[in-house]
Amino acid sequence: MEKFVFIFGPQAVGKMTVGQELAAMTGLKLFHNHMTIDLLEPLFGFTPEMWRLTTSFRRDIFQSFAQSDQYGMIFTKVWYFDQQEDWDEIESICDIFRSQGVQIYFVELEADVEERLERNNTPHRLEYKPTKRNVRQSEAHLLSSLENRRLNSAEGEIEAENYLRINNTNMTPKEAALFIKNEFKL
Repeated sequence: MEKFVFIFGPQAVGKMTVGQELAAMTGLKLFHNHMTIDLLEPLFGFTPEMWRLTTSFRRDIFQSFAQSDQYGMIFTKVWYFDQQEDWDEIESICDIFRSQGVQIYFVELEADVEERLERNNTPHRLEYKPTKRNVRQSEAHLLSSLENRRLNSAEGEIEAENYLRINNTNMTPKEAALFIKNEFKL
């Protein structure tokens, strides 16, 4: 059965790097959120049109992938728990996969802010995410979101059957990926 692994958590928590390791271990395809953002931002900037196209591209990709004979996909994204539109978007994405009988897995990552600030400017992150190369701006956004956004779930808030929450502050991406692989038998 095809699988959809949704990895979410705050900025610089390690979603993409854990996803890369999990993809290497399992054969799942990684679709990290910056693949569409970094395609469109140079053309449109961070504008409503860029976000509209990002959503549209992702929806089309999800629909095509869900209907394919691929083993499965890993998708990464920051989930703004304090915004209903994010809840609606996640539900819409999951509905695309559910409609094709795809098994869905939720993986929430959390890490101490000090660790996230270190990860925010690693060469690996900056190589794969061009819009994060303005490290000062990226760090300012990370810190401001601590005050005005909720980027991790509350206890019991996610009621999915296949849900895993990992504090990966002191884990390598490979250790976190192996934990996910083993827990969900991917």
